[in-house]
Amino acid sequence: MEEIMRLFPEIMKRQLMTKIGTRWRSLQEIRVRIERPIELVFDTNTEWLTENVPAKQDGIFLLNQLSQFSLYRMEEELKQGYITIRGGHRVGLAGKVNTLHGEVKAIKDITSFNIRIAKAKKGIADNYISYLYDNRYFNTLIIGAPQTGKTTLLRDISRVIGTGWGAVNPVKVSIIDERSEIAGCIEGIAQHDIGIRTDVLDACPKTEGMMMMIRSMSPEVLIVDEIGTKKDVEALQEALHAGVRVICTVHGESLEDIQKRSTFIALWEEQVFDRFICLERTSKPGGVHSILDSTGANIVRKKGCRTNEMDRSSPSFGRYHVDRI
Repeated sequence: MEEIMRLFPEIMKRQLMTKIGTRWRSLQEIRVRIERPIELVFDTNTEWLTENVPAKQDGIFLLNQLSQFSLYRMEEELKQGYITIRGGHRVGLAGKVNTLHGEVKAIKDITSFNIRIAKAKKGIADNYISYLYDNRYFNTLIIGAPQTGKTTLLRDISRVIGTGWGAVNPVKVSIIDERSEIAGCIEGIAQHDIGIRTDVLDACPKTEGMMMMIRSMSPEVLIVDEIGTKKDVEALQEALHAGVRVICTVHGESLEDIQKRSTFIALWEEQVFDRFICLERTSKPGGVHSILDSTGANIVRKKGCRTNEMDRSSPSFGRYHVDRI
């Protein structure tokens, strides 16, 4: 965790390392708030570092380390409210926002830092990959609220598809890693296991990257994280029309939640997704609540069911609810 510890002043670094000890694998976040104790969020509990409350100069130190003493080079990232560092760790920021004509131009006087620890959870996709495949992979949308493990699950799905599983051979996978979180590339080389047949376009906007990868790497499966804007949807449609299978994530509490968003109307009208993976908050990331087929039926086998018995519970909505968006 050297890439994280280098962000802190020396005294604070030593205190953090003592407090965390050997528990790095269960650490989810380090939240630093000026003039308040540091918060450590683990898988099962939250703890506080009270020995050394961060002062304003500690916040300046953190910001200088994040920007390598050049806030100008981070101007675009500051507009988004987060910075991605080596290893795919994301640092969220909060403070005073500067706007121009109603648009965010920058965040200054930063007083809160949320360091989200990126970790590979190998194996979490193993129990679900068979639901995403039938001779070829299904177009799949992973739905989850923040901190439910969307990116973690997406990363492991890439590993399984790009390496192969059971009697299924590996296929060519392309990742558009806009925020350098999925593969955690350093100088273009993935630091996480994303599959032996997987290629990465690192730090590239999704809207440009999808077609770039289709033209240059001829993938069979395209993986992107956190679609949300109209431009994302248009790029996704273009990729789908090129015959590539797409697996992507979106922020939301449920399928019904995202069906209400006007941005996604075109996706529902074209009925592009065959599978929806709905995540839930658990003590560990990537907890799957249900996997829905294109009709909204839950197809995940219940624990204790016979081998061929599936949970096809009656959905509370029809095919995408196009008429209700």
